[in-house]
Amino acid sequence: MSELNEDNLSQDDLQEQYLKTMDTLKEGQLIQGSVLEVSDEFVFIDVGYKSEGKIPLTEFEEKPKIGDTVKVVLLYKEGRNGQVIVSKRKADEIDFWQQLQKSYREHLPVEAVIVKSVKGGFEAKIQEHALAMVPMSQVDNRKVEDPQEYIGLKSKFYIERIYKSGQRRIVLSRRAWLEDKSRQQQDDFFKLKNIGDEVEGTVKSFTSFGVFINLGGFDGLLHNSDLSWSKTAKAKDLFNKNDKVKLKIINIDRDKKKISLSLKEMTPNPWKSFEERYETGDIVKGKVTKLVEYGAFVELEPGIEGLVHISELSWVRKVRHPKEVFNVNDTVEVKILDFDLHEEKVSLSLKHVLKNPWDDLEERYPEGSRIKRTIKNLSATGAFLELEEGIDGFLHVDDISWTKHVKKSKDALKAGEEIEVMILKIDKENKKVRLGLKQLSDDPWQALQNVFSKGSVIEGEIKSIMEPGIELEVQGGIKGFIKRSQICDPTLEKVEEVITRYKVGDKIKASIIELVPKRKKLGLSLRDYADRERAKDMEKYLHDEEDQIETATLADIIKEKEAK
Repeated sequence: MSELNEDNLSQDDLQEQYLKTMDTLKEGQLIQGSVLEVSDEFVFIDVGYKSEGKIPLTEFEEKPKIGDTVKVVLLYKEGRNGQVIVSKRKADEIDFWQQLQKSYREHLPVEAVIVKSVKGGFEAKIQEHALAMVPMSQVDNRKVEDPQEYIGLKSKFYIERIYKSGQRRIVLSRRAWLEDKSRQQQDDFFKLKNIGDEVEGTVKSFTSFGVFINLGGFDGLLHNSDLSWSKTAKAKDLFNKNDKVKLKIINIDRDKKKISLSLKEMTPNPWKSFEERYETGDIVKGKVTKLVEYGAFVELEPGIEGLVHISELSWVRKVRHPKEVFNVNDTVEVKILDFDLHEEKVSLSLKHVLKNPWDDLEERYPEGSRIKRTIKNLSATGAFLELEEGIDGFLHVDDISWTKHVKKSKDALKAGEEIEVMILKIDKENKKVRLGLKQLSDDPWQALQNVFSKGSVIEGEIKSIMEPGIELEVQGGIKGFIKRSQICDPTLEKVEEVITRYKVGDKIKASIIELVPKRKKLGLSLRDYADRERAKDMEKYLHDEEDQIETATLADIIKEKEAK
């Protein structure tokens, strides 16, 4: 009996407590309930009232379990059928705005999705309960180029404002959240990372001096010089914007918060193993990367670039600029002349891969051989004739004629004229070839000396008569000169009278008084010739007189003998 009374008291107490609780509940109040039952359509909630609340299953994101605690709003203590009416959806809305207020007060981020572009920015949805405004300037920490790329973006935002003029109006800032996140990531980065560490980033932007890499809200610089061991590498050939790249840290300035990155350091320096692959004298293939006035740069492999100096482009051509021989991107074969690993330099040669035409020039053009070539150009002292590409021969004015005194080459030759010449001498050491024109025929001066000696009489044609004397052309086209003093004996005749007896074109004889082939000098004399002729006449006269005396004496002797 006592146990029964105790049980009755406990139930009464419980009912009294329940009634007091229900008296304190107010419609519209946020309360907690416990899941009693879950059907295919509804969830039944015990909120501590005489009847349970019934909530459509669709108000739950996930199907609850029996015993789960659920926040609801008490709409009515007694509905039409006397049951309690509760709403989880309204409870979620109240909870959402409470959490939103807390996030605003405590500067905590909220998650939202940008749903469309509007005037001045974007509209974003926070969960399913509220729409918010994101100003264009607050959607990113970089300039917005294409607003459409942000549609559908799910991200975190800071709440900048919730109310305005007593109405709910939410303004969000993704930029502020990104900047906070960037500062935190940057602080963590500089605490944990060191030179030599590998990092991953995203290609952010290109500049004339390199590439900025986003390392998580803050940037590192990948300088052009650190793109590749190859000096010709270009950032835009290697990357696209937003590419993911792995790089190595080569410098950290923790005070200024600056980071220098390198892509080339991700691979070994090819110069370290250069001697394993190359030797002096090797003939290798490479690609022409750059042409400058003093030569051409040739890349043997990425990171290994050598110089072909302009003097190493040809054995014979006088190359004024390497563009006469190469084009950029040409594949060429060159010879390694020397290298300096410390300076990371290689000296290359194109001509040493080719045959030097000077080596066998004497065999192809023996001294004394005759060739026909075109006069390339004239100089004051002679003419240049191209024997073959890059090899010129020189014809000096002294070798143009045996007999004519050529002062200037243009007086005897014309550029573009084809002439026959003789190879006189080849100087391989100084790369010179001497040519001769007059040597095609015998030296008439030497021939003259072989036939005539001093005192000999020679016949010639008067070419000119002038105050100093008479110019006479003798055999072989040689010009001789009769000085005024050698025209006649002034004791016997007057020069003025004698000289009038001659005219240009007359053929006359004269004595050779001077013959110097080396100096091309032939001195003649009419006076000496006349003296010699008179001497001959006198000798003949005297000889005839002697003959007459001898003949008379012999006749007398014969007569005397006959008389006896």
